[in-house]
Amino acid sequence: MTQDRDEASTDQARDDALAEVFWAVARQLRERSQETLAPWDITPAHLRALRALRRHGTMRLSELSDHLHIAPRSTTEVVDALQARDLVRRRADPGDRRATLVEVTEHGADTLAAIRDTRNTEAGRVFGRLSPSDRAELGRLLGLLRDPA
Repeated sequence: MTQDRDEASTDQARDDALAEVFWAVARQLRERSQETLAPWDITPAHLRALRALRRHGTMRLSELSDHLHIAPRSTTEVVDALQARDLVRRRADPGDRRATLVEVTEHGADTLAAIRDTRNTEAGRVFGRLSPSDRAELGRLLGLLRDPA
């Protein structure tokens, strides 16, 4: 009985230590991400929207909301901010005049490419300390945690 309690206590201590390290690394990555995006005055939410539009192409605001898993009002605010920086443009949907389409501009595509290059350089600094097999294993493990069971 005491041995079971000691093992449970040890497991809990390991889990606590793992969670602490995980959140410390997540915090570092979030801070570096914000620093990386600062020159473009882009937030992580803006970047997610730009990347979704690049990946999936021109779409209605409602579709973008679905891709981002955010409320339509929030999507409108993100698109407003991106449009103010000439990173996206809105246009009428030829199939439904009541609907609006949004697409990445040439300036938006250039900005995404510059951000991608900068983030890849930063990722190399962060993950370059790991061997290729450690990076592959980390990717596999994080994929298990990210994807719902």
